[in-house]
Amino acid sequence: MIGVLIADDDALVRAGLRAIVGAEPDLTVTGEVTDGTEVLPAAVRLRPDVVLMDVRMPRMDGIQATRLLLERLTHPPRVLVVTTFANDEYVYEALRAGASGFLLKRARPEQITEAVRVVSRGDSLLFPAAVRRLAAAYGPPDGRVGGAELTARESEVLTLMADGLSNAEIAGRLVLGVETVKSHVANILGKLGVRDRTQAVVLAYKSGFVSL
Repeated sequence: MIGVLIADDDALVRAGLRAIVGAEPDLTVTGEVTDGTEVLPAAVRLRPDVVLMDVRMPRMDGIQATRLLLERLTHPPRVLVVTTFANDEYVYEALRAGASGFLLKRARPEQITEAVRVVSRGDSLLFPAAVRRLAAAYGPPDGRVGGAELTARESEVLTLMADGLSNAEIAGRLVLGVETVKSHVANILGKLGVRDRTQAVVLAYKSGFVSL
């Protein structure tokens, strides 16, 4: 069973997400909070697998709440940002802070539940076109990827990650074993100094390693 914590200051949004998540046999809502200040205490108490995180909340936004989860917890839940606008600067900053992906509030119920399952497995929910737009608008190049000295194979893997391919899809494209791809991904994350695939892809666009 995948536990989900809902963090949103809009009661109607919380009710809608609760109904969508609660209707699935493998998902359960472990709790709800109305502000970013309440996310960390609730995560400590309830131990959710995934947080559906609104980025705009009154006292503490979802960006800072995401940072606190990653800084304070040894095994933090995955964060799935729920937003109104795909090109919101808050979304980009939330991805940089460690969110595993984002959803629009107008997403269909089946998209929301599948997104929860994807990030709960440790994968990232990436929309390459949206990440490109966000990186172009809010992230000037800093060259860090080039300085990481990736191998030729790691560069290939990172490029395919930026195209939104899963490990299995990358393995098929490069004719490698999935475990080999996982090892390359782990090496890339370590060299770039990032937590997960989402941050790696954002950094790849931001640095200019992958063309905008």
